[in-house]
Amino acid sequence: MTSEVTVRWLGTNAWEITGAGATVLVDPYVSRTYTGATDPGRFDPDTPITVDQDAVDAHIGTADSILVTHAHFDHIADVPAVAAKTGATVLGTETHLNLLRAMGTPDEQLAQVSGGEVYRFEGYTVEVFRSSHGVTGRHKTLLFPGTRPGPVPARPTAIKHLVEGGSLAYLVTFGETSLFFNGLPSFHEHEVAGVRPTVLFMQGPNPNYPDYVERMLAATGFPPYIVPTHWDDYEAPLDEPAVDLFGAAALGELVAAASPESAWVLLDHLESHTFGG
Repeated sequence: MTSEVTVRWLGTNAWEITGAGATVLVDPYVSRTYTGATDPGRFDPDTPITVDQDAVDAHIGTADSILVTHAHFDHIADVPAVAAKTGATVLGTETHLNLLRAMGTPDEQLAQVSGGEVYRFEGYTVEVFRSSHGVTGRHKTLLFPGTRPGPVPARPTAIKHLVEGGSLAYLVTFGETSLFFNGLPSFHEHEVAGVRPTVLFMQGPNPNYPDYVERMLAATGFPPYIVPTHWDDYEAPLDEPAVDLFGAAALGELVAAASPESAWVLLDHLESHTFGG
């Protein structure tokens, strides 16, 4: 089995992974809806959920699996459209899947996970890990917290209705090449310890988590490659160069100091890189 894997960054925490004739998508969000979230003082939680179908059609082709890390709008809002276009299997928590059901995604495409699962697909495997979303401020608050267990909720119409719903990380393995996607500025250290990915995708440092970068690198064995994720202005057009709003440069400096043998792979919007071979 080939171990060559190509990744393409679709902005935010959206990734396309191709290898062994298969395609996996992580948090495929390309609509770039303006909510004011990246413009201090202008964030509007009542912003309507919208899908830019032209962007979905332009940037997303086929997919076999879709991996959801959490249910905030900039991760899940486009998933129903992508699932409809591709017919892919969608992995997520009960809340993630209930929100997707409420937005019209068919039950038969939804696979509920909570962490600990290892699934074999044609050409690759997916292992699921519990994770945690980053918090902010003195009181360690979480944006749009909550879960939606039980009956399917009413269809969400505003971004505030897309609650976090639990967070997940994923290890995707093609042959001898493995990629660990932790698109959150936090992680469950004792669960991750012992994972040895070829490539680690991670966010920049968060002041609420002491030594986050150093602990993540140590827990994952100082991976050969580090790729920053979710560092751009995710409300600016995807066809423009990424603007570092969330610490890619700072992360690069910390990685260089803590894991000098790791290669730093910084991709711009829609750029690709191939690992393994």
